[in-house]
Amino acid sequence: MTSRYMASVSLASLIALAAPAIAQEAEPAEAGENANEEAANEDVAMQERIMVTATRREQNLQDVPLAVTAWQQDTLSEKGIVSYDGLARETPGIVLNQPTANFNTITTRGIATNGYGANLQAATAIYINELPISSNGNSTILDPTLYDVERVEVLRGPQGTLFGANSLSGAVRILTKAPNPNEFEASALVDFGLVDGDALRQRYNGMINIPLIEDQLALRVVGFYRDEEGWVDNLGTGIEGANSLEATGGRAHLLWEPTNNFDIGLLVVHEDNNPADSALTNPDRGEYVRFTERPDLFQSDFTSYNLTANYEMDWATLTSSSTYSNIDGLFIVDLAGTFNQAIPFALDAVGSDENFVQEVRLVSADGGDWDWTVGGFYFNKRRDIDYEYRSSIEFLQARNLTGLPDEYYQVRAGYFDAIESAAFGELTYRFSDQFWVTGGLRYTETEIQNFTLPGGYNSNYLAVALGGFTDVALNVFPIVGEEGQKVEADNISYKVSASWKPVENLTTYATVSTGFRSPVANARAGAVSLVDPNDLVIPDGADSDELTNYEVGLKGRFFNGKVTSNLSAYYILWEDIQVQANRLSDQVQFATNIGEAVSQGIEFELGYYPGNGFSLFLNGSLNDTEITELTAEEAAISGAEQGLQLAMPNFQGAATARYDFGIGDMDAFIAGTASYVGDFPGLLPNVPGQPNVPAPTFDYTDAYTVVNLQAGVSRDNWKVTGYVENLFDDNSITYVHPESFVDARYARQRPLTVGVRLGLEY
Repeated sequence: MTSRYMASVSLASLIALAAPAIAQEAEPAEAGENANEEAANEDVAMQERIMVTATRREQNLQDVPLAVTAWQQDTLSEKGIVSYDGLARETPGIVLNQPTANFNTITTRGIATNGYGANLQAATAIYINELPISSNGNSTILDPTLYDVERVEVLRGPQGTLFGANSLSGAVRILTKAPNPNEFEASALVDFGLVDGDALRQRYNGMINIPLIEDQLALRVVGFYRDEEGWVDNLGTGIEGANSLEATGGRAHLLWEPTNNFDIGLLVVHEDNNPADSALTNPDRGEYVRFTERPDLFQSDFTSYNLTANYEMDWATLTSSSTYSNIDGLFIVDLAGTFNQAIPFALDAVGSDENFVQEVRLVSADGGDWDWTVGGFYFNKRRDIDYEYRSSIEFLQARNLTGLPDEYYQVRAGYFDAIESAAFGELTYRFSDQFWVTGGLRYTETEIQNFTLPGGYNSNYLAVALGGFTDVALNVFPIVGEEGQKVEADNISYKVSASWKPVENLTTYATVSTGFRSPVANARAGAVSLVDPNDLVIPDGADSDELTNYEVGLKGRFFNGKVTSNLSAYYILWEDIQVQANRLSDQVQFATNIGEAVSQGIEFELGYYPGNGFSLFLNGSLNDTEITELTAEEAAISGAEQGLQLAMPNFQGAATARYDFGIGDMDAFIAGTASYVGDFPGLLPNVPGQPNVPAPTFDYTDAYTVVNLQAGVSRDNWKVTGYVENLFDDNSITYVHPESFVDARYARQRPLTVGVRLGLEY
């Protein structure tokens, strides 16, 4: 009750401030006696020129009939945002669930039953240019570096017609900068910070753009290196600051423009992200403390190759984009928390994803009464995984348990193939410059199949170890190869919207849109628990879930651009919900379906530019999401309850105040941002397979407020910014892991961090 009351009070207070959206953030004012007038003019000009491609064609942000937030590189660099966490805190309707580095699941508008989503395709799609990189929740999902990007677009609401089956609740698009064949460019950004007083954070970024043939051929190369000491101590390994991170990578983009109407580009991206341990903590052991016998490793090595060609005709532009990518990941986790550390129990999983994406689309030329887009899409993923479940040599020798070839008591390998193919299109008719309607359609076919490879083995280790037996020769039996059930589905997603501009600076819209996710095949379907044969049998999988979004919105600029507002209200019906659950006895993960949920809310991005160098920015969302229909059978197998709040706070928002001024011939600024995120449940409340038995792991995140400060000076091509992140050293719990197999299940806010950023552009 208290958190909801505070959220309501905060919302009313913040709206009264009328602060603008991050997407509308203005550039610093010019120094000098005309600074105020120039700043006001620059504010208006900045708002006018924010262009996005959320509809697959370039449009002014204020005219797009979608809830879109666009982040520009200047703002990302100034705020020190290098990954998803900063985006989520200052984008309405978005929550990032990040248990540790390389684990990123974005929840949009409350469409999530927990923040992990093991076995489930993420409901919010993440793209680097044309490549979808989001995956299922218990996979390492890359932290792509956000440097030298054109912009990041956050699209809220289902984007099924243009962005595929798994953009159920929204999409995040990271759009990198293209090479410039007309001039040499270079830039660098260095960040030095101290976390928790003594953990050094180093981030180095650089870019060079070289015109190889003037006006025709250019190469743009970006590189980065991150070396960040940790702040979480692991009592089991004895390592202080165990969650250190080292990451390297870069991009190379070669662009050839032989004619004015044709270009072709080759983009290569590589990122190697290696956290040394997890950042999850156990509050019973201490504030920033965890316990595992060995480090938990969630490491990712990502490489992609993209070839994109554009051919511009008088009447349309033809685009072909082909992408191949490979992601190698380590998923090494201590599972001994399942049995309260009574016996050694861990998983070493090594996986590799190979992805191929092909999209061809034709987009009509601007002008005239009709705008249209048609295209085709093909996506193929193969994931190979080796699972090795281990005890320890010390434990086996102490109990005199023999029969295993080494410390691994179960070894199995498998893979799955997933294919998605689609045809899509959108059509807009403009009755006038003030009124237009849009319809979109996408037909999608998906299939997925799991395979178990022969050659592995299993044993009765868990039963013997938990039973306390000694001097036992373990039974070891081979795992036979198996072809899993092929799961196929087809679906039609649609969108219908109407837009009206009663005056030049105001756009309103109403939209109905749908989305769905691919079905899920459980890899252990039909498996009986070796620990407790009476526990539930793993089901076959989960069918596609579907979502219908009803939305109205308003985007406007008022009082000569001094006030901006982007407002949206939505009502979402989510049916046949895909949920993750875990069998209690052995923590085997599985996916299943439950009834329906409703999510409804309001999102706002507001702003005020009063002049004199001052600016105020505000965004936030008020959301109510809960399960509305649930059968007794669905409740029993999933652990869900009707009326349960889903994994989204009732209120989250951010407010930024900024002052730009001159110091001699330099530009200067100071800014502060306060971000608030309400609490929400981390998982479903009951034990799967045991109706009405409360899950011992059920818990809520904390409601928290984080305050960040920046101050900087710049002149010509350089800029220096000092910063404080998490000013009041808030240690709130931001994530609750839904599975009991880990001893440390809680992520906390990064401690107080102070530092300086040095930027240079040429």
